[in-house]
Amino acid sequence: MNDVSATGLSLLVQASTTFPAGILVTAFADDADPFDLPAVDIAQTGMDINGNLVSWSTPTPQAVTINVLPGSEEDQNLAILLEANTAKRGRRHAGDIITLVASYGDGATTTARNGKITNGSRGNSAASGGRLKSKAYTFVFQDFDSTRVR
Repeated sequence: MNDVSATGLSLLVQASTTFPAGILVTAFADDADPFDLPAVDIAQTGMDINGNLVSWSTPTPQAVTINVLPGSEEDQNLAILLEANTAKRGRRHAGDIITLVASYGDGATTTARNGKITNGSRGNSAASGGRLKSKAYTFVFQDFDSTRVR
């Protein structure tokens, strides 16, 4: 039997300048996917003029979205990271290089390196149900690898 439980997930987000010791993320959203790794295309295909399939590999960065509880310590620290890396008039952005380590409850790990924070909300949004919406922070990484537990 396969156990696909995500219980025990924790993330460590290290930012080279702003948070070199890292931000520990364990307070995940309950109304959005806590940790999302969308599929990436690793090859392109086409047809030549005679109908033969041709393909070529394409390097593709890995996007990662982390959804946290609004107002949590994780949200506050990720908001600081977003703000520090936002380009503004008269101020230089931090230029953080991000490393993310995801540790799963079964002992498996996923490590993403050479990344940038690319997206996040600068404030709290309200849902029609009367609660604050979860806060999403998106990163893009160049290097990505995993270890598995047997």
